[in-house]
Amino acid sequence: MSLEQDKDRFADAVAEAFRQSYPEQFETVGETGAFSAGEVRAKLEKPKDARMGRFALPVFPYLKLLRAKPDDVASRVAAAANSLLEEDGDSGLSISADGGYLNAKIDQVAQMRATLAEILRKQAAFGNSNDGAGKTILVEYSAPNIAKPFGVGHLRSTIIGNSLRLIFKKLGYHSVGLNYPGDWGTQFGKMIVAFRKWGSEESLQGNAVRNLLDLYVRFHKEAERDAALEDEARLAFKNLEDGEPEATKLWERFKTISYAEFDRIYTLLGVEFDVVYGESFLNDKMNAVIDRLKRDGLVTVSDGALIVDLKDPQLPPSLLRRSDGATLYQTRDLAGMVYRWERWHFHECLYVVGSSQADHFKQALKVIEMMETAEQLPEAQRMAQRLRHIGFGWVKFGGKAMKTREGTLIFLEEVIDEAVKLVREKIEEKNPDLKAIDETALMIGVGAVVFSQLSVRRHKDVNFDWDEVLSFEGETGPYLQYTHARLCSLLRNYGREVGAGVDFSLLDHEEEHRVVELLADFPDAIRDAAANYDSYYLATYLLRLAGAFNKVYQRKDSQGRIDKIISENRALTEARMALVISVVTVLREGLRLLGLKAPEEM
Repeated sequence: MSLEQDKDRFADAVAEAFRQSYPEQFETVGETGAFSAGEVRAKLEKPKDARMGRFALPVFPYLKLLRAKPDDVASRVAAAANSLLEEDGDSGLSISADGGYLNAKIDQVAQMRATLAEILRKQAAFGNSNDGAGKTILVEYSAPNIAKPFGVGHLRSTIIGNSLRLIFKKLGYHSVGLNYPGDWGTQFGKMIVAFRKWGSEESLQGNAVRNLLDLYVRFHKEAERDAALEDEARLAFKNLEDGEPEATKLWERFKTISYAEFDRIYTLLGVEFDVVYGESFLNDKMNAVIDRLKRDGLVTVSDGALIVDLKDPQLPPSLLRRSDGATLYQTRDLAGMVYRWERWHFHECLYVVGSSQADHFKQALKVIEMMETAEQLPEAQRMAQRLRHIGFGWVKFGGKAMKTREGTLIFLEEVIDEAVKLVREKIEEKNPDLKAIDETALMIGVGAVVFSQLSVRRHKDVNFDWDEVLSFEGETGPYLQYTHARLCSLLRNYGREVGAGVDFSLLDHEEEHRVVELLADFPDAIRDAAANYDSYYLATYLLRLAGAFNKVYQRKDSQGRIDKIISENRALTEARMALVISVVTVLREGLRLLGLKAPEEM
């Protein structure tokens, strides 16, 4: 049986053991209460010491209800559960009590047989689930600003969101990846003013996006000396909102140039979206939201501006419309939340946006919550609790964050180009005869940049270090890709199919058992990444798997020689190659979920 089936068997046996051991308390909470199999399954943990078992249930949450000591509860329930398993003829699972925990131990040969057979049968579908069946999850990510090059600052949003979209899809959700470029707001008044003053038709040719960035930076430098420029910019944006033809035409050109550039970068990264619309798409949807808030009695006028007082000393009022009638980013986000809810009726909507925007999202979510409370909507029609801000830290070079308006932006394409160049040099040094060297260098270079961001908890800042990022050893993307390529080389050397009658009991070394345990954990690693909205959990899992298999690969026999995976012992070789195929399958699928490609040669 699979690990998931073992967990279900454990939950069923323990739930029934609770019922038999504490009948009076069970009657108090009923079938669906604290002792239900579903509740037991949800509380399972992984023991810190693998020798204690594959998974465990802490009994501490039950002590208040049972009015008993943890050791007594664990011992009593373990004995009853084991009796139930014996009655069912189940010898592959045993339950022991230890310090307030019920630990589940699984027969290792049975686990190997079940895990490896399942991976060989399902291949890339291993780890798929129906957890999200019938549920839609929206993931907004990337959202670069038009008229600016794609900088490193948008890297984490782009790759974290892309990975989450893939992970939730793996779990059976209708996963919708959404790109929401910044194509509206006062900044475009600044761009229009800057272009009219210092731009030209030539600046919209060639490397046009870089030229537009130079104009944007120049505007802020000039505005430090001439404050009237800011007033000009506000007026220019108001004219754009009012549909002034010349401003609209210029803005449309900025958009066309920028979208073409973004698409080129996304292709380079291997990032995809299901839906793309910019802030301007919501222009005709803002008044309806403002009117709705007015009807709810939530809008007040302050110095000529429309605001929502959030009644929270920690949050400033939400500004809906300036005194000059111009709307704001917050207004468009509120309109966007309502639009997405009405269109998708989502289970969750994730905003993968930097942690620096935390207060903005607290304000927006508070407004939605107040609106739904004022309207006394039933729970099924409320979205406030389904909206999630998935924040993340900065990408830093030399410990410094980059800022566009100061002209310190680092272009993502330059980072990727440098990574590919350095990887190509390493390949030429170590394997100059490699075919498709350019394609492989691109896979590894992009993979190195992507993995450097996902292998760090998303709330933390990432300080980009070339030597660490591009290392073929240690906790890096190239290390995982190299492990995958090395195992693919083993498969080519073996050159045969693995038959159905593999004797998995021949995999009798501790190192091999550890690999199988980790392979069985792949579905849980995917769920952990989803539950925490953080691909870090999957990235670090893959590092553990690769490290465990490399111990198998490098193991020595009793005479100090490398214990080769392919040997003259055909039965043993076939069992080990089944293990190799399983590791390759999980590594490749895990890398795909992170947004990395898995080269077969390096």
